[in-house]
Amino acid sequence: MPFNIGPFELLLVLILALLVLGPGKLPEVGNALGKTIREFRRASTDVQDSLRIDAATAPASGRTAATQRQPEPDPQVQALEERLAALERERAQVEQQLKASEQRPTGD
Repeated sequence: MPFNIGPFELLLVLILALLVLGPGKLPEVGNALGKTIREFRRASTDVQDSLRIDAATAPASGRTAATQRQPEPDPQVQALEERLAALERERAQVEQQLKASEQRPTGD
């Protein structure tokens, strides 16, 4: 698991999230966070794949990197980079909403 989180720590985090968010809000936050992570992974994979394809199809020349002319930016790569940036902003907003909902006092 990432960050070396064991089963006990994961259970503790889930219990705390349930206590802070409540049973009604927890599925909504989990769903939004899951969608954001899924979209972020998909976009980053697309960017990596397109960069691999570009590197594989680029002609090998004897010129050094300093003397090579910069290629025209690919519109598809630009679109993917813009989508990735938008997803990163969306992820940050979801994290802020999650933190804000955790800081809200409960009505108990």
